[in-house]
Amino acid sequence: MANLMTGAEIVFKVLEDQGVRHIFGYPGGAVLPIYDELKNHNKVKHILVRHEQGAGHAAEGYARSSGKPGVLLVTSGPGATNAVTALTDAYMDSIPIVCITGQVPTHLIGTDAFQECDTTGITRPCTKHNWLVKDVNKLSTIMHKAFEVATTGRPGPVLIDIPKDIQFQKGKYVKPKELKNSNKPNIKFNGQEKNIETAIELIKKSSKPILYTGGGVINSGPRATQLLRELVSLTGFPITSTLQGLGAYPGNDPQFLGMLGMHGTYEANNAMHDCDLMINIGARFDDRITGKIDEFSPNSKKIHIDIDPSSINKNVKVDIALVGDVKIVLEKFVSEIKKKYPDFGNSNKQKVAAWWSQIENWRKKNSLGYINSKEVIKPQFAVQRLYELTKAQDAFITTEVGQHQMWAAQHYKFDKPNRWMTSGGLGTMGYGLPAAIGVQVANPNKLVIDIAGEASVLMTMQEMSTAVQYKLPIKIFILNNEYMGMVRQWQELLHEKNYSESYTAALPDFVKLAEAYGCVGIRANKPEELDEKISEMLSVNRPVIFDCVVDKVENCYPMIPSGKAHNQMLLGEQDQKEEISDEGKVLV
Repeated sequence: MANLMTGAEIVFKVLEDQGVRHIFGYPGGAVLPIYDELKNHNKVKHILVRHEQGAGHAAEGYARSSGKPGVLLVTSGPGATNAVTALTDAYMDSIPIVCITGQVPTHLIGTDAFQECDTTGITRPCTKHNWLVKDVNKLSTIMHKAFEVATTGRPGPVLIDIPKDIQFQKGKYVKPKELKNSNKPNIKFNGQEKNIETAIELIKKSSKPILYTGGGVINSGPRATQLLRELVSLTGFPITSTLQGLGAYPGNDPQFLGMLGMHGTYEANNAMHDCDLMINIGARFDDRITGKIDEFSPNSKKIHIDIDPSSINKNVKVDIALVGDVKIVLEKFVSEIKKKYPDFGNSNKQKVAAWWSQIENWRKKNSLGYINSKEVIKPQFAVQRLYELTKAQDAFITTEVGQHQMWAAQHYKFDKPNRWMTSGGLGTMGYGLPAAIGVQVANPNKLVIDIAGEASVLMTMQEMSTAVQYKLPIKIFILNNEYMGMVRQWQELLHEKNYSESYTAALPDFVKLAEAYGCVGIRANKPEELDEKISEMLSVNRPVIFDCVVDKVENCYPMIPSGKAHNQMLLGEQDQKEEISDEGKVLV
């Protein structure tokens, strides 16, 4: 007879067989049997967070920076509900995390027992799948399946809810179904070769093309980013990116137009508006990208490559859909172009020369420009100096959500995938600090910086205690303008400067707060201090809170106002007096 294991033992056996080395969690009554078993499993290191939301975001940061699924362990009731924001965040941004929750004993389910909630019901809309385990003999099979679901197809979060009595009961352990390759996605591309041929014909005919890339390229792995770069080189086409796609293509390359969308560059947005062929690779036509949907790239043919069939024609109707893993589709794309049109790059250069000339005219606008100051630190300048002083160190950057997030996306140039971790779809304030913890755990010898806003970072500031306990030398680089910056900007532009509740009147002294946590606090007030103090921050092998006091009323431009098209952008203060008729519109 096979050796029997308790449910708690099975949990750790699954984690070990799945190659899990770190879990983020917070104990409570309904998971104490699992925590009691922890002492017997040295292969799995537990990181004690200070809040379950922090566990979820740390698991996200771990997953996004390592390419491996992140795992969190929390108790029932409030433990599970505290994790819901992180689960929803991961669901929106397609991040593979496995959430293990405790539950009251099976005989108490439905009785409103202490710390009981309908965890599977609550999390059904924000997970790819979830399970309530009622039979200990099914626990290992369910958990292995959970890892498979989280990491295959379009990645995302899953949840396994384990009642306390199941954790005590003994049952059989079932090994992963390695013989069936259950851990590898079986993405079929059969029958779509004709679509590849049609897409290449559109590419050949195009004189104003653009490649529009998203987080799906990065989720597909290193091979996908290599193929993307090969495709750009092969075609000579301009390329732009969503917020989540940054790093899939080098940010400093001349063919990269910068980020597009609400706070994208003038050249990227105008090129998107005026193109005759748009090739969407691993993006989902989010509203922050499309702007006014019926004026989005109105005269273009559209090709959409996506692993998720439900994303096709969901927001924007396309002419050709290629459903599959990005790396598989791009492999065929590049192979077919090379085979049928070996001189494609040279023969196509003349056809797109006029298009590139137009793009260069848009580029001259320098839409990311700003009026610098010798008296006060401009937030754009702070990010630029941070980039210049860290670009040689292969830094990993997380952010909170707001103006600082957009300035980071605009002015920090990423040339590798998996170096940029930010909350895109859900826009979760408080994401960046715990995400940085997860990134640092996954990359212990790398520089990890959270570019933060003072309002966002306070939502999960307690996780500095986690960083100190585990000696994680994360750097929290706060662009402190004393406002909920993006809220204030919208109130200024759209609500007649009615700054209702967007100013924080009682901020902590972040340097003293850092010292209270047992880490290092640094403050910069003047532009001339920045380089020296950033260098000081980088020299410290401990957690740091850097309070960068910036211009309180600086706005983030460019900006497509809500409900407007890509060629109706607000530019910065130095350009807002101008009307541009030939190259697109600027609202004044």
